[in-house]
Amino acid sequence: MKVFKTLCLFSILLLNATLAFGHHSASGIDPTGSVTVKGIVKEFRWSNPHCWIELEVVNAKGVTEIWNFEMNPPLLLVRAGFTRYSIKPGDEVEVTARPFVDARPGGIYVSVKLGNGETLSR
Repeated sequence: MKVFKTLCLFSILLLNATLAFGHHSASGIDPTGSVTVKGIVKEFRWSNPHCWIELEVVNAKGVTEIWNFEMNPPLLLVRAGFTRYSIKPGDEVEVTARPFVDARPGGIYVSVKLGNGETLSR
């Protein structure tokens, strides 16, 4: 019985260690850069481990691009004043973010200015 308990404990510890390595780093983000874009919310995902905003942004050439912004987990967003209903598809918002280093449209959000003028930030 002692061997069985030891194997179970070892299995649980090994599983947790594997999950800890699964989280990504911020090496793909420019921590010194900043980008601000205004657009229409295509999707807002309120989920763990991170919430996301998918934004339709019209670029300088008049072409609509999809920008993706990773946000904090729901618990931290609630502490910052967000609810799952703060941002809805069709809303016009302005997002300020730390951009991706590979120039993909998007980044890690810093703040979101809602249509009513309210700004929610980290």
